[in-house]
Amino acid sequence: MGTEKTAKIKYRRKHNKKGSKVEALSNAQKIAFAPFTFQAVASMLDFGILNFLDKNSADLDTIIKACSISKYTALTLLQAGYYSGIVEKNDEIYSLSLLGECFLHDEMTVNNFNFMRDVCYLGANELTESFQKSVPAGLQKYFVNSLTIYPHVPNLPEKAKKSWYDFDYFYSDNCFEEVLKIIFKDGVTDIFDIGGNAGKFEKVCLNKYPDCHVNIIDLPVNEKIAKNNVNSPNLKFYGVDLLSDDKLPEISGAVLMSQFIDCFSEVQVKSILEKVKKFSKKGTKIYILEPIMDNQEFEGASFAISHISLYFTCMANGNSKMYTLNELTSMVKNSGLRIDKIHTNVGLHCYTLLECSVV
Repeated sequence: MGTEKTAKIKYRRKHNKKGSKVEALSNAQKIAFAPFTFQAVASMLDFGILNFLDKNSADLDTIIKACSISKYTALTLLQAGYYSGIVEKNDEIYSLSLLGECFLHDEMTVNNFNFMRDVCYLGANELTESFQKSVPAGLQKYFVNSLTIYPHVPNLPEKAKKSWYDFDYFYSDNCFEEVLKIIFKDGVTDIFDIGGNAGKFEKVCLNKYPDCHVNIIDLPVNEKIAKNNVNSPNLKFYGVDLLSDDKLPEISGAVLMSQFIDCFSEVQVKSILEKVKKFSKKGTKIYILEPIMDNQEFEGASFAISHISLYFTCMANGNSKMYTLNELTSMVKNSGLRIDKIHTNVGLHCYTLLECSVV
């Protein structure tokens, strides 16, 4: 491979973009080799290298002995880790960098990494085909021949299933307390959680408001899981596929859709919201909770959310995505719902909550 100087000479295209060509070329190599960087971190975790360096600064021979690996394995991974910023080296002593510590101690990074590794990594190679055919080609090739992942999550391989649930609830779990305060400000007694999944919101809700009546509307496959997680006479489950079933229970009080809208295409979202509106009593409040990519405090969050769209493409359903605030509000308005208020910075991870009404 040529040096940066050589690459700079070859890269002569004129443009008015910001930043230096050398910086652009350096970042381009990071993207080009990103799959190997990812797998190198995975291997360093598997071999215990990162865990060992988290507690010890050590030379190569000590790392080899402590992790029971060959010199070739240790040296190759440490060199890749050094140039990707995962480990540091002072003379012949290796230590863990701040970046490397994230893969051990930062819960968000750990959940994101495991989700990508166990659920998405292999299927990401089928991204182009997924776009071409509007189907989750990665899901179909590596897990199950289905048009969506959702009915099959409970039956995924154990590592993939755990990583999927951990990822799905890591972000929204930190919103529930704040969301409940907003919902209960109007003194509601009935809540319908559309897409309630394993019932984690219901558990928090009934612990805080034990007299509330909570109703889950979700795929039938999730009923047993939700009822196992939430043991309450005030919980009712309705097994419904909102894309194919024509009827919903009569809805009143408040509706919550937490990380639900992003599971569907724009056309499907409009259809679902219209259906919810049709079966809701006038005055019903509808709360839509989403991580919005252009409504984030940190650049890294926007980067991550935009890339989660690619999971939906190749693994989830082939046609949905994470939405911008304008995209989301447009879909809600087009369905005939009224947006009363937009709550921002909800929870620890900067969620957006749309407070809407059936009029």
